[in-house]
Amino acid sequence: MNRSDSVTLAFCALRKEYGKNCAVRDLSHTLGGGRIHALIGKNGSGKSTLIKMIAGATRPTSGTIVLDGEVLDFHAPQDALRRGIVTVHQELSLIPELTVAENIFLGRMPKVGGFIRWSVLFGQARTLLDEMGATDIDEHAVAGSLSVGRQQVVEIAKAMSFSPRVLQLDEPTSALANDEIAHLFALLRRLRDQGVLMIYVSHRLAELHEIADDILVLRDGEFIGAIDTCDATPETVVDMMFGTVEQFAPRAARPASGEVVLEVQDLCIRGLLDNISFKLHQGEVLGIAGMLGSGRTELLRGIFGADRITSGQIIVGGVPVKEPTPRRMRDLGVGYTSEDRKAKGLVQQLSCHANLCLAGLQRMGRRGWTSLLREQPHVARQIGALRIKLGHPLLPVSSLSGGNQQKIVIGNWLNIAPRVLMFDEPSRGVDLHAKQQIFQTLWQLSNDGLAAIVVSTELEELPAVCDRILVLKNGRLAGEYGPEIGARALYAACMVAQVEETR
Repeated sequence: MNRSDSVTLAFCALRKEYGKNCAVRDLSHTLGGGRIHALIGKNGSGKSTLIKMIAGATRPTSGTIVLDGEVLDFHAPQDALRRGIVTVHQELSLIPELTVAENIFLGRMPKVGGFIRWSVLFGQARTLLDEMGATDIDEHAVAGSLSVGRQQVVEIAKAMSFSPRVLQLDEPTSALANDEIAHLFALLRRLRDQGVLMIYVSHRLAELHEIADDILVLRDGEFIGAIDTCDATPETVVDMMFGTVEQFAPRAARPASGEVVLEVQDLCIRGLLDNISFKLHQGEVLGIAGMLGSGRTELLRGIFGADRITSGQIIVGGVPVKEPTPRRMRDLGVGYTSEDRKAKGLVQQLSCHANLCLAGLQRMGRRGWTSLLREQPHVARQIGALRIKLGHPLLPVSSLSGGNQQKIVIGNWLNIAPRVLMFDEPSRGVDLHAKQQIFQTLWQLSNDGLAAIVVSTELEELPAVCDRILVLKNGRLAGEYGPEIGARALYAACMVAQVEETR
């Protein structure tokens, strides 16, 4: 596995269009071997499209990719593999029931006369794992018995079995604990020293100083530039990623804090959250900020009872909730809109009417019975109040736009008359006009006394929407900010290792 650092990967006016949308726009840059090149950019910046073009999963509209002087023309991922370009995707592709060795050489087992040479297979796997420094992984172990971090190492071992010149890693630390990240980084440094050219995609900007040699930034499909990691301050990286930050019309008036309707005390979920404490007041909109893997979604799911908490206490309206469950929290007036509205927030096969009634059926029915007639006033109220655009309430919810589907999700929970509503990515996949409508709805609800918690990947939204913002980092509270914080400062606060709490 000894390699020189002479590998070069060049992009020449690389462009990818999907209809009228240009996902990557005339990218020209050269990457060198024996280095870890971080590729960053906010959602929709073109990172995934670039990775897919390099991996042979999609073809450029124009421009070229050149590897060591050879112009590449891929028609399928197998073409990229044959040229020594291997990609490790964010989602693990191991077969849990097979051994580590079988997963590494799946489809390429050493055979004689059609029979697998098991001793050779396990020997090759052992040699590969030892060369990578993964001496603690047993090649005979069933893959499903390993931790997620060890499975990630097996994925990389599988990639290295192709003797790659270029290794692409898409969010490799997104599901790893801190000790597993340390092991992974040690492995990547070893591979870098062996001359492998690595492209490392991550939303965890704070970890880049630990592992990357330089940082490449894409913004809205354009290559903004590259910067050596040693010269990259949080402020510089944020400016490159976001340029002119999209401005949202701010909330006109913010209500004074009312009574405490939700209190979280020392909440822990093993490996995910550590001693989270805060109070939420009536009429308040509380934002939760943080980079990928910070624990934002896990916090909402823990409060709602969708995930089991390890320790801590949740108090709703002064009532301690022992072992919260979604049904118990709903009955106490707490709602939760999932980040994946299509799979977990809506039933796509059902009508708009039915989806608006799911959470509140118990309130609408009488003695366990309900009917369209009994449900109709509740449905009509939410359609009018949220200004949901639809042809007819009995049409499938799948026929609506993303923004109107999101309003259906919100209306469903409003039909339980909640005191607390938690929004996970409420503006995901909707246009700017629909976003503003959702925010205005949220402000009106808070003015009427509803307390809300908002998680958003688009951190620039939070200062305009929220009364307070908590910053999460690696499952811990790292700071608290008021709405006066700017979007750039909030991004920087989420990136740095230590965040000062505002006073």
